[in-house]
Amino acid sequence: MSFLSNPKPSLSAHSNNLKRSASKFLTALTTGASIAAIGALSMTAPTLASAKNIEPSSANYSFTVEDKYKGTATRTLNKSGNTWKYNVNARVAGVATASQNSTFTLKGNNVIPTQASTTYKLLGVGRTHKLDFNPSSKKVVSNYRGKSTTLDMAQQAFDDLSLEVQIRQDLLNGKFSGNYYMAKKDKIEKTPFKKSGSTKITVPAGTFDTVRVDRIHDDNSRSTSFWLAPSLDYLPIKVSQINDGKKMDLELTKVN
Repeated sequence: MSFLSNPKPSLSAHSNNLKRSASKFLTALTTGASIAAIGALSMTAPTLASAKNIEPSSANYSFTVEDKYKGTATRTLNKSGNTWKYNVNARVAGVATASQNSTFTLKGNNVIPTQASTTYKLLGVGRTHKLDFNPSSKKVVSNYRGKSTTLDMAQQAFDDLSLEVQIRQDLLNGKFSGNYYMAKKDKIEKTPFKKSGSTKITVPAGTFDTVRVDRIHDDNSRSTSFWLAPSLDYLPIKVSQINDGKKMDLELTKVN
């Protein structure tokens, strides 16, 4: 994506372009780097006592946006008792930063998010979006720019990072359905995915056998693909995303 779309933009046009770029750049740094919108288990689904669980991990990535802007990202998944915390931090030096965190528990194969937060800054100007989940009342409270919105959660919904963990859990336990839900700023949105085969790919961190998962978009001009490594609990090895003609590619550089 271009941060300077016009050679000599007016101050007003430049400000508007930055606002639009911030939203797209956030998607590239966080949603694109994680597996956006993955979840969709029934609120009353039975748990699996013998479910396989992902392990805590830490990994580094490099990414490019439009083959112009290069950045780095780190993803860390920690566990304390049955409380899990997932953090993603990404940056393009001197241009933008994004941080995302999610807190959740695991009950069998089911990921149950409790809180999530996403913050981005573009050229020093930033925004934060927070989510608070209440499974017992089947509600999600979304807070963004001083506005609080309560969303009805008829089916289990997730933030970006807990969604990623849910799809990884589903793949580990042979429960991948392709039908998932994501809590956004003002709604809960169904977002379908599909498995598109297996392949071996090489990234800076090495060569991995992967399963490819594609997001199904309504708009043919958009595409999002993830290559996940079974040997690393289906950790994303590569992500490729096109949004409004803007391309983002992310690759694993190191598993810590």
